[in-house]
Amino acid sequence: MKPLQKRMLWAAGAVALAVLTWAALREPVQMVSVAAVTRGPLEQSFLEEGKTRLKQRYQISAPVAGRLRRIELQAGDAVRAGQMVAQIEPISASLLDARARSQAQAEVAGNGSALQGARLRLTAVETASAVAQKELQRLSSLATSGMATGSQLDQSRAQAANAAAALTTAQADVHIAEQRLQAAQALLGDEGRTRANGVLQVNAPADGVVIKRALESATPVNVGQLLLEIGNPEALEIEVEVLSTDAVRLAPGRKARVLRWGGDGVLEATVTRVEPGGFTKISALGVEEQRTRVILDITSRKAQWAALGDAYRVEVEFILRQEKDLLLVPTNALFRHGDGWAVYLAQDGAARLTPLQVGIRAALATQVLGGLQDRQTVITQPDDRIKDGTRVRAIDGRN
Repeated sequence: MKPLQKRMLWAAGAVALAVLTWAALREPVQMVSVAAVTRGPLEQSFLEEGKTRLKQRYQISAPVAGRLRRIELQAGDAVRAGQMVAQIEPISASLLDARARSQAQAEVAGNGSALQGARLRLTAVETASAVAQKELQRLSSLATSGMATGSQLDQSRAQAANAAAALTTAQADVHIAEQRLQAAQALLGDEGRTRANGVLQVNAPADGVVIKRALESATPVNVGQLLLEIGNPEALEIEVEVLSTDAVRLAPGRKARVLRWGGDGVLEATVTRVEPGGFTKISALGVEEQRTRVILDITSRKAQWAALGDAYRVEVEFILRQEKDLLLVPTNALFRHGDGWAVYLAQDGAARLTPLQVGIRAALATQVLGGLQDRQTVITQPDDRIKDGTRVRAIDGRN
């Protein structure tokens, strides 16, 4: 072999060896998932589990001691205000000593004052209900001519419904106060005697259905012992136990959505009350949490949620903020960098560390205030193998 050929072979070998060495020492390409920076709407919200409950629940108890006759009503049976729901055969009234007589007289006076207060509250609630109905009629007329928004009309409907419910409650409170006063007066009037008819009727304080029957068979009962619970299943609200750090961002009128409630579609709801007091609750992981109760009204049509009942589980999404046109980056592309946030751009086959300023943060997307431009490509879910300058290739084949 000629010398020139030998030198060429040696040179080719050296080049091949250098290429192999460079390939062996070169950083491997990392496969990554990527996403684009886009413009679009953003909604900030959070989810919590809750349960439905009756707006008005009436516990009917025994006004006197005696023997309860068997209650024929079953859970789910409809009752009307004033309808007899139970019968009690009172025990013979015993003679009262001076102390017991003084207590009975005090109960008569106290129940009389309570009845007077209940009637005054009823008058105030009747006025408030009438005002709410007139406001609803006014807004309905304005909405027809386009001078009132649907949100204002929905809020007026909710206020009118709440006023009507409060009116029903006030009427029931008056009825209950009247029964308590009659029972207290009977204790004094029947001292040492047995009632002529021998049976005391217990009536329903309001329209509704039987929710629970505490006693089934005929049995002796004491004063104040629970007999029945009644309520209106068509007047439901939702109770949610919210973290106190989230509750401070809620207020009456805040919109919400009811998800995964068992039926089709999503129900609309509105926050009506955020209770001022909190309580400690142990989470499923054993962590102490400070929570407070938030109450919501369902604003969707009754036909949509007719299958819901008392104490049904629901999932509520509280809407904190809604924006229509923002520059957005996937939230799972963000990571902490110093005191701020950063992402890795997928640029020219390499990862480029890019600090940025962020605004509204949501579960899936975050607002970009500076550092990125529309349609740039970022690496999502970057791990510790990704550094500034790391060679990358997108899973879908893009550089």
